[in-house]
Amino acid sequence: MLPVIRKTPSRIVCLTEETTELLYALGEEERIVGITAYTERPARARAEKPVVSAFVGGSLERIQRLQPDLVIGFSDVQADWARTLIHAGLPVLIFNQRSLQEIIDVLMQIGSLIGRAHDTRKLLDSWLSELDVLEREASRRVAERGSRPRVYFEEWDDPMISGIHWVHELISLAGGENIFAERATSAASAGRQCTVEEVRERAPHVILASWCGKPFDAGLCTQRLGSTVPAVAAGRLHALDSATVLQPGPACLTDGAQDIFRAVWNLPPREQPAPHTL
Repeated sequence: MLPVIRKTPSRIVCLTEETTELLYALGEEERIVGITAYTERPARARAEKPVVSAFVGGSLERIQRLQPDLVIGFSDVQADWARTLIHAGLPVLIFNQRSLQEIIDVLMQIGSLIGRAHDTRKLLDSWLSELDVLEREASRRVAERGSRPRVYFEEWDDPMISGIHWVHELISLAGGENIFAERATSAASAGRQCTVEEVRERAPHVILASWCGKPFDAGLCTQRLGSTVPAVAAGRLHALDSATVLQPGPACLTDGAQDIFRAVWNLPPREQPAPHTL
């Protein structure tokens, strides 16, 4: 019997949540047969889809039983897990987006892959329009203030790790000045490490923190940095949700960007999430 020509993958396992969120936003959630345990967006995905993976490992047996025609993951951190899946004969696609441009490109590629390029472009256009509005408001505030607030973003506390590239870009877009801008392009977290002394020397006005995997401890951060840091003296320490800020997909382009903007300018938290569907 001759093989048939299939249009698009119909049984997708998502090893990270940005693919899950995009597929739900496109109304293509029925293609998803398995998700990661870290999935928070949309909330109903956890109730509707089986959890088959963490971030650096998971259940090979459960994934095999689902008979996926595509497994999608993110980051070189998943290299060993992806290798295990590939050795088992599964079709695996790993992206490694680190910048806002790469995030846009990856989302567009995924949308094209499932035959929804046009609708994906519409979603991306709407998200980029929201970012444009945010950037223009940030520019107005910077002009009014006369300078950009200096911002320290802490991704981890021990060792201290500053923000990844897309977070750096969002800080800049929101009107802030990342005090470790020169380290943001390092794909590996080791290249973004910093010290207490360096943070004190660069004297941030605002501290943003999203400790991926555990809640931010403002008291511990305050004790570690000391009261001479302007952000600490002013009480400008803001905990941000890693499910939005550190997700290289729809979340960081929408709610994550808004949360960073509000924290940089000391505004009340947003009341309603940004729209994520067509």
